[in-house]
Amino acid sequence: MADPLTNLIRTYHELNAAVVDELDEQPSALEFMRHVAANRPFVVPRAIRDWPAFQKWDANYLRHLMGREEVKVAITSLGNADAVVESKEDDSLVFVEPYEVFEPFGEFLDSIQRSSSSTTEVGHVKYAQTQNDNLRHEYASLLPDVPTDIPFARIALGQNADAINLWIGDDRSTTALHKDNYENIYCQIRGEKDFVLLSPVEMPCVNEQLLARGRYAPVPPAADAATTFYDGGKYDDSGVEALEVQLDSDAERVPVATWDPDEPEKRTTAWSSLAKPLRVTLREGDMLYLPCFWYHKVSQRVGDEGFVCAVNYWYDCSFEGSSFASHSFVRDVYLAEQRRPEYPELKVGGETEGG
Repeated sequence: MADPLTNLIRTYHELNAAVVDELDEQPSALEFMRHVAANRPFVVPRAIRDWPAFQKWDANYLRHLMGREEVKVAITSLGNADAVVESKEDDSLVFVEPYEVFEPFGEFLDSIQRSSSSTTEVGHVKYAQTQNDNLRHEYASLLPDVPTDIPFARIALGQNADAINLWIGDDRSTTALHKDNYENIYCQIRGEKDFVLLSPVEMPCVNEQLLARGRYAPVPPAADAATTFYDGGKYDDSGVEALEVQLDSDAERVPVATWDPDEPEKRTTAWSSLAKPLRVTLREGDMLYLPCFWYHKVSQRVGDEGFVCAVNYWYDCSFEGSSFASHSFVRDVYLAEQRRPEYPELKVGGETEGG
């Protein structure tokens, strides 16, 4: 008889189609709750084409409203913010956050468009990705162009959006496989995004490990740019020759998914081969519902304006009923199977849970 985790993953796939549902129109609150209860994603093509943001947000319009505003920009060597970086010396892994700077929005957008149109190396990768309700704060000038809430989600969940986030970048920015404790309504305005999705049941497939934290930091041109983890190329905008990973020895280790569905033979577990990733491409005007606890990896392509832009709404997840308890149980069984004595102290769903 197969082990319980194998049976669970196989049974889940037998009972759930390996596709993302595509709806003809935005659901009613009742229809949405059926998807929330089943913890299954869906896409609504062309759902937001009546938004002022979809109709107005070209580069000239954004520069007119935001050009001189200072915004926080994430900078990485390879577009891999909040991602696993591997040591070149001993294959150890570190969870690395981006180097962050404030700069005028107009200069940031210039850099994004320059990198999108260039056929040569253009330096490190910039991404606006603060995930801190930034559309209601640092990008408040753009807020009137999007709804303050998604009506079907607000009614069904009985709450307003906890955060509205704006994302702007180029082709090189990616988001590593991770999960969020939010019901996520993701709306694509410019360019395209490719999502790779795994259900919470597939947690045993993703090889969660406790990793040390680090952050990219600039290396002055006169300094030795050598680093155990990664040497970046020339970054013309600031004069920084390279970025290196600086470890935060005082930070608590963080549980991180280290298996990549696009590199399925690397960093596997005994269950990785059972995973059936769902893949969906969001085009301009499309909406995605990404349920709580679903793992997702994201890549992107610029549109005609030379940048990728999206807005997402985060609604607090409910921990009532059996769903979260069941996901936690699967995680506990997996960790017990792995016999990792350091894991019982993990705060499942708390401050150390990966976001």
